Amino acid sequence: MEILELADLDCAEVASGCALKALESGGLIVFPRLPFELEADEARFLDPAILSDSKNVSLDPASGALGGTRLSGEAAEALGVMVRRFSRRAECLLAALTPQYSRALQRRRTSFRPGAVEARALSKRKDDRRLHVDAFPANPVQGRRILRVFANVNPNGQDRLWEVGEENFETFASRFAGRLHAPHGGWLLEKLGVTKGRRTAYDQTMLDLHDLAKLDDSYQSRAAKRPVRFPAGAMWVVYTDSVLHAALAGQHAFEQTFLLPVEAMQDQAKAPLRVLERMMGRSLV
Repeated sequence: MEILELADLDCAEVASGCALKALESGGLIVFPRLPFELEADEARFLDPAILSDSKNVSLDPASGALGGTRLSGEAAEALGVMVRRFSRRAECLLAALTPQYSRALQRRRTSFRPGAVEARALSKRKDDRRLHVDAFPANPVQGRRILRVFANVNPNGQDRLWEVGEENFETFASRFAGRLHAPHGGWLLEKLGVTKGRRTAYDQTMLDLHDLAKLDDSYQSRAAKRPVRFPAGAMWVVYTDSVLHAALAGQHAFEQTFLLPVEAMQDQAKAPLRVLERMMGRSLV
């Protein structure tokens, strides 16, 4: 699992396409000194007390609605301005890092996470401190890649600590292949309003892999993994649907999710969709 640290967006690795190749091959791209700066009056939003009963503030790109906060009026509007500014920053970063994707990227939810990771009390299935790949129960991706941009904006210089798995996605998926449910679509869930869009066989398989990994204590303790520290002022980019990861500690971060059709990749064979279709010998979307 390659971790590629880049000085800036003008470096040779970006210009040559090496960064994109590393990203598609299951690597993690880190910019240790590429800060997302808060405006002076935005420091007030670092207080976790702004959260409602959610762990994150979230911005819905379709409606423009801001959720997860107890703020209202001017404060809510100013919070929304900050979150939207990060969303634009993330788009600009990917435009420079992955220009080949520019016409195909689909922006999804933006989140601001003022709370401390280690303070969350969650079930194993929902606990992101356990090694996993991403899959969205209520928002099926229907085979598209999940590409995410993160930023650590901790004002006290605290690192954000992850663990990343050493095995690639194909090895990971093969490990749990015998325990997967028979893949099926979920058109009824869409009809009932449980999901926003049809849950394909691919989505169901990815949910199975997400859950199997998180619920398996033996796998969690024995899986080959290594710690990665993202310093305050860093941004990083990763395909979280193929890179095994766990967020262990840290506070004050932003995240922007993008979806990418597999056909827009330089090497489609590296996509989880193609890997799983080869393993199962059938189409999953």
